[in-house]
Amino acid sequence: MLVKWDKVVLLATAASAASQSFSFLPHNLERDKPTIAEGQDYVFNVTLFDEIIDAIDVMQEAYFQPWVGTWPSAIDWTAAVLGTHIAGTLETLHRSLEIAASRGIEISEGWSATENTISLYFSQLIGFYFGQNIFAVRQEAYDDMLWVVLGWLDTVKFVDGYSSTPSRPPSGFGEINGVEFPTETLRNRTWHGTLWTPAFAHRARIFWELAAVGWDTTLCGGGQQEATAARHVSSQPGDLKRQKWYPHDPKYLVAALDAYNWLISSNMTNALGLFTDGFHISGYSSGSNNTECDERDEMLYTYNQGVLLTGQRNLFSAEPNPSYMRAGHTLIQNVIRATGWDLALDSPVDDIDNLNLVEAGELPPWRGLGRAGILEEVCDAKGECSQDGQTFKGIWMHHFTAFCSPIVPPSPDQPTLNLPKRTTTARPPVRPEFWKSIAKEHHAACQRYLGWLKHNAHAAARTRDSEGKFGMWWTAGLLNNVKTSELRFGPDLLAPMEGVVDYRNQGVPQTSGWVTDEELLSGGAEEESAMVYDDQSNKAQHPMTGRRRSRKSTKKMDHKMDERGSQEAVDDDPNTRGRGRTVETQSGGLAVLRALWELSVQVE
Repeated sequence: MLVKWDKVVLLATAASAASQSFSFLPHNLERDKPTIAEGQDYVFNVTLFDEIIDAIDVMQEAYFQPWVGTWPSAIDWTAAVLGTHIAGTLETLHRSLEIAASRGIEISEGWSATENTISLYFSQLIGFYFGQNIFAVRQEAYDDMLWVVLGWLDTVKFVDGYSSTPSRPPSGFGEINGVEFPTETLRNRTWHGTLWTPAFAHRARIFWELAAVGWDTTLCGGGQQEATAARHVSSQPGDLKRQKWYPHDPKYLVAALDAYNWLISSNMTNALGLFTDGFHISGYSSGSNNTECDERDEMLYTYNQGVLLTGQRNLFSAEPNPSYMRAGHTLIQNVIRATGWDLALDSPVDDIDNLNLVEAGELPPWRGLGRAGILEEVCDAKGECSQDGQTFKGIWMHHFTAFCSPIVPPSPDQPTLNLPKRTTTARPPVRPEFWKSIAKEHHAACQRYLGWLKHNAHAAARTRDSEGKFGMWWTAGLLNNVKTSELRFGPDLLAPMEGVVDYRNQGVPQTSGWVTDEELLSGGAEEESAMVYDDQSNKAQHPMTGRRRSRKSTKKMDHKMDERGSQEAVDDDPNTRGRGRTVETQSGGLAVLRALWELSVQVE
């Protein structure tokens, strides 16, 4: 049995005593000035903004069907994530208007065009509200439910922000003979999207409550079986989003704190400072009375590092303790280091310009969560990613973007939650100087990530095909889309897999610790494929309980994956292997471009 931390986090956070030093960068980076001057051309870069619009246009035009309100090739949980990316992009569109106006850019014409785009994609989110397969998700894993929660919380966040700030053109728009049209009455109407806030919030609350029953302290002292701690921290409806219609029930924040407290004390991080995928309980499948998490699964996935970031940022919003922000920045820096990027030098640690790629197919060495400064999944290089795996990098980028959003002091009318006293949390005095200082250091730290982010966005953009569809393996873009036949996979070029099970991409092994003794003795498990997602026949989904594939089932699955990819596998495009280009890989490309734009336009 695998006890998954990331569902606990979507409940979670224990904080250390607050320090008065708010620097979120290592000492060597504090002394140096960021060397990202070349990235300054991205400040409100129109080309980059257009590329974001192109990415979402392709995602929706190629994969979304408005008349059924969903992406037919997606499965339930990845569809929920796609909705989250749409909500995030809507926030970016809204922010573009605010930034343009604040910098004195005339937005009368731009407002109309942007409003039209916002209305288009918001209407598709409404369609997805009705097209979402909520009855099926109720019977699925707890983490599937929590992705639903996160998606609608992000949508509510967009609606709340867009409706509460002036989103109309400047005064004088449409003025004729001194008379304005539209009239003030029309212009002052509340944005229509607020009509959907109660419905979106209700769905988030229902699925949070369904997932919350999976929280269990009898095993491992906490966590969720086959579930996600990190998502439990991030998806607390009503605790951190300060909409007036929320009851502000403190139980959500208490649940987040409990889950986070369990997570950071669970020994879930490896030597790289990254969160592994979960724990096994030795002897559990054979009826042992052991309840301790004593067999850690060392598998690393990018999304596990991402979902926690939103939880930490939201916990800081509820309890302004700098330790949440410090832990989040440390995790981001660990991820960047594990891609093979040196923040001090603002460049890859490997000499990627002198690789013997053509003659020997030499790849940059694996660094823990990527290579050559590019974020990767273990499955990327060989083109073996499942539908789950193809979704993960986009999740990381989305939550990274949310974490690095500017810190804004709470408004005076923001409600205060009455929480039980916690001796583990020391609250600093919340003075204006506190907010100014911590916002400044947070901004400085996030700006140090721009060089790495630009490096990844450029690589990802170069994996696009002639239709504008992003590939899964971003590193291929950095390597000029090296021919598949030229690739050589030496032992130091792939992730070490000793003691590691990539069950998200390869399926659940038929061994004790993963399945019960009864299942082992049944002898029928080998006939079931690991993760066959057949869109034409009831969308079979087995991301949490699927079996390791037999040779027969592997051929069947590979055939189905090739059918669902955007094109046949070709030698000069490594991203046509396996599942090829999909709606999930497109969402990853959208997420990395959006992350770059959002961080680039921030001003101190």
